[in-house]
Amino acid sequence: MKSLNVDIAITTDRSMMTNHHRREFLGFLATGPAMYVPEEVWMYLCCPKPEIDEFGRPVEAPYGLRKIEAALQDAGFEAHIIDPDYLGKYVDKVKILMIGHHDFFAFGPPSSEWWLITGKEPVNRKSFFKLMESESIKKMRQRGVKVVVGGPAAWQWLWEPELVEKWGIDVIVEGEADEVIIDVARKILNGEEVPRYISVGAYESPPIDRIPLIKGASVNGLVEIMRGCPRGCKFCSVTLRPLRHIPIDRILKEIEVNKGFGINGAILHSEDILLYGARGIEVNEEALIRLHDAVTKSVKSVAWAHASLAAIVYSQRKYKLITKITDMIYSRLDQNYLGVEVGIETGSPRLAKIIMPAKSAPFKAEEWPDIVEEAFAIMHDHRIIPAATFILGFPGEEPDDVIKTIELLDRLKNYRSLIVPMLFVPMGILKSEEGGVVGMKIMQEHAEAMRKAFWHTVTWAEDIVYNFYMKGLRYEPLKFIIKIFLWYAKKKMSELEKKLLPKFSGKELSLKV
Repeated sequence: MKSLNVDIAITTDRSMMTNHHRREFLGFLATGPAMYVPEEVWMYLCCPKPEIDEFGRPVEAPYGLRKIEAALQDAGFEAHIIDPDYLGKYVDKVKILMIGHHDFFAFGPPSSEWWLITGKEPVNRKSFFKLMESESIKKMRQRGVKVVVGGPAAWQWLWEPELVEKWGIDVIVEGEADEVIIDVARKILNGEEVPRYISVGAYESPPIDRIPLIKGASVNGLVEIMRGCPRGCKFCSVTLRPLRHIPIDRILKEIEVNKGFGINGAILHSEDILLYGARGIEVNEEALIRLHDAVTKSVKSVAWAHASLAAIVYSQRKYKLITKITDMIYSRLDQNYLGVEVGIETGSPRLAKIIMPAKSAPFKAEEWPDIVEEAFAIMHDHRIIPAATFILGFPGEEPDDVIKTIELLDRLKNYRSLIVPMLFVPMGILKSEEGGVVGMKIMQEHAEAMRKAFWHTVTWAEDIVYNFYMKGLRYEPLKFIIKIFLWYAKKKMSELEKKLLPKFSGKELSLKV
């Protein structure tokens, strides 16, 4: 294999450097341990190796890494994303190794939940440790290569100081690094001192015209349409960033980059797709129609990264906007469904009012359960398939709050969706400066909520996989493995169901971070 002149290699482990068989939701399997099948099979299911060019560069790479690569290349550096299996080709060339991740140590949701409940390390954590212990990185460190880490999970390094020392981490960058990474690289290459920890605050976040455009394909065609979120949920770090709407011409330029590498679909990324172009939380119908009109003329498939349930209800009630957008997508593109991630968070109006008072806006927090159900009904009718999450263990949570969540799960049983419980992880303004413990005492109500979510998800999973998500002969082997997994999971849950509540009730689950 040929090699390039590379001063800065950018990489991540296999759980991130993959396209998930072009089915983004399969990536969630990497947040748990391998269950009922060998780990190699599990990793194939969720994290197959991507196509690699002659220089060891993945054709598709995580969007965040593409942004860092573009920023550095625009500044004149010889910087390239290199697949983790090909780092060995660059051991004698690289001066800086940059590593990004969404969940370095599996401390974030939902990894921490599966780890705490099963007692087994998630495969994403094991995959990352394998990367950091690889001969290629060991040899780079021996040569004096500087190691820079960052991304959404940069905070996790603060709670693993022994690994910072063991693996020779030189710089940790937390926050939007599009601009600061250039200064970090320049100082390192010039032999200047760089702080070990750099936090990019909200006022240092780059304006739109200084956010670089990607130069290589992003995984499954993900493109950013917004940064930040105006809803201000206390548990979310995204609300700490300023809100910026990416102009359509810039979005289309990144789509064209992806198309140039054979990626003809687009995942529109935002913390709330339906607030694109909005004035605060007021849905902007015209901006959303213009966005989807332009995108559907440019690609063969579309997905949404995230949408808020309140915006789904509001936009449909006021503008019939969900109908207009899905009609446009289904009539123009070769797809019969739309995937999206949504956050239920809680079924308790009392807790919603405390922890996320604007999540339901423009509706009242007291209406939250009704808004959630109405949004699920709208999505079901319009063949929008949500991967939904709710959170257990919020500060101040009471048993009745969990009962309200259980009641809401019962109301959602007839709506096509995947629903996954998560344990509270202190992030956003709730994150302790001193660190702390991710975990909680499991009550009977928690175990029942988990049980409800399990049966809801496995009940709908086969319908989603067979009728929407994996149509075509190419997916038959994968569908067969998933079918066996679902059958076995249901069998084991049926056997354990009578023991589930006693097993978890009163058990203290904690993970120091």
